[in-house]
Amino acid sequence: MFDLDGTLLNRDASVKQFIEWQYHRLHEWLGHIPKELYISRFTELDAKGYVWKDKVYQQLVQEFNINITWQQLLQDYIDEFQNCCIPFANLFNMLESVKSRSCRLGIITNGRGLFQIKNMKALGIVTYFDTILVSEWEGIKKPNPDIFRRALKQMEVSPHESLYVGDHPENDVQGAQAVGMYGVWKKENYRDSVGADFVIDDLSELPMILERLNG
Repeated sequence: MFDLDGTLLNRDASVKQFIEWQYHRLHEWLGHIPKELYISRFTELDAKGYVWKDKVYQQLVQEFNINITWQQLLQDYIDEFQNCCIPFANLFNMLESVKSRSCRLGIITNGRGLFQIKNMKALGIVTYFDTILVSEWEGIKKPNPDIFRRALKQMEVSPHESLYVGDHPENDVQGAQAVGMYGVWKKENYRDSVGADFVIDDLSELPMILERLNG
């Protein structure tokens, strides 16, 4: 099972591409702000995606005296972010390799339901997965163990037969380990590991982990 943002979706690159594109498309209203300042302030307020964009755009409109509403900016983000989704390297080769081993695949992601599904469709990965759980639709979010148990039940597998891959030490690695799954940390330079069972730098390393576990 996988996290989405920061694990399959290169969110940092996608956000950068989107916010530059938004700046140019809405230049009539944003052009009075230096582009690099708009990008850097959005990135700072976004906090790696852990702040929903209503708060981000409210702050931007106030700080930069933007002459369109934060609701319009937010709707633009909801509608257009999917056009800027960038996968991590080796995503599709990894999915094909894992799927060829007769593994069942799932996604558990925190976030807004329709927004996350649109992003998965934009990446072209939905058909690879047997189960997809999005926190908004489930009413619970990682690291709550119930969302991991719900996915395991849907996939009809036991925790000790399963591993979860994610970039967040607490939400992903520790959350999965708490229910008995292997926790695989997709390493991020701005965090330290917290006792993951496996650490990877690249998605291409996952098939080797499966070989090791099956061996």
